[in-house]
Order: sequence, then structure tokens, then C-alpha cells
Amino acid sequence: MRDTVDRQRRAFWLKHLHRWHWISSAVSLVVLLLFSVTGFTLNHAARIEASPQATRHAATLPAPLRGQLGGEHARGAAVPPSVASFVRDSTGLAIEGRGGEWSDDEVYVSLPRPGGDGWVSIDRESGEVQSEVTDRGWLAYLNDLHKGRNTGPVWSWFIDAFALACLVFAITGLLLLKMHAGQRGMTWPMVALGFVLPVVLALVFIH
Repeated sequence: MRDTVDRQRRAFWLKHLHRWHWISSAVSLVVLLLFSVTGFTLNHAARIEASPQATRHAATLPAPLRGQLGGEHARGAAVPPSVASFVRDSTGLAIEGRGGEWSDDEVYVSLPRPGGDGWVSIDRESGEVQSEVTDRGWLAYLNDLHKGRNTGPVWSWFIDAFALACLVFAITGLLLLKMHAGQRGMTWPMVALGFVLPVVLALVFIH
């Protein structure tokens, strides 16, 4: 009777562990492949050449819009909507609602992005608008996705969800190893090796 109960309990846990293992694997598969590739490229970033391309634009604000930049502005305030609309039409860059760095002679809006950078500078007296967008290529874009650099809150939430899926994948895998370890003598030595090897490498070679 006890053997029957034990087998039923084992079958129950095997069923659910396998289910959560394959579900977490399916959810995280594509991103895990992406992060594995970009982990390699980040590790060899110094050896991978990049050819940044910069695109610049210049324009001049009409006098009525230039007048909206006068006076006092709060630290980090966004430029007026009509000025932002002119900048978007002239340069293709959206600065609506973005905080700017206000000085006596200019407004500077930084536009960081994955795989590149950008900025807009507006001279408060002459109305001269200058912008630059730097594109470091698709590899830099993927690397920044890996790091969550300048990707916004939604991607950050996605990385958290992906990390949780990987955690479920790893824990269910460990529990499945435990349940099958009796038939596979090398299970725990291999698990121990996976733990000991990085610790030894860190202690010996990282200073």
C-alpha cells in the first residue's frame, strides 16, 4: 500500500515538474538564445569592431517660437510643445515631454537609445537647432537589450519576467535531476562540477 502511495506521489510531482519545466523553457527559449549570443559578444566587445554612423540636422526656430524659450524655466523642464513639434518636423526627433538641460544660452535634450545615442541643442538667442543621432549597429542594439541600457521600463519589466521564467526552469530542472538521480550515477558529480568550477576560476584567476 505504501509503495503504491509513493509511486502515485512520485508520478504527481513528475507530471507537474515536467509541465512547469517545459512551459518555462518554451517561454524563455528565444530570449535565452538571444542573451546567450549577446553574452558572448559582450565578453568579446573589444575584439568586435563597430562603425558608428552619425546623422546630423540643423534648422532655425521662427521668431515666435524662439520667444517661448525666453525667461526662467524649471530645472529639467521640457521645451514648449510647439517648439518640440518644430524640432520633430525639422529633425525627425521626438523631444515632447523630455526634460532638457537649460542654461543661459541653450537648451540641451539628451536622447539616449539602445545601440546608439542622440541629442538636440537649441540656441535660446538665435534659435539655431542642431541635432545628432549616432547608430552603432544592430549588434550594439542587441547588446544594449541584454544590459537593459536605455530601453525604458517596459523592457525592464520583461527582463524581470524572463529572469523569473529562467528561475522556474532551473529549479524544476534541479528537482527533476533529484528525482532521476537514482538511475543516473553522474547526476550529482556533474551538478557539483557546475558549482565548483566557476568558484575555482573566480578564486584563482580573478584578482
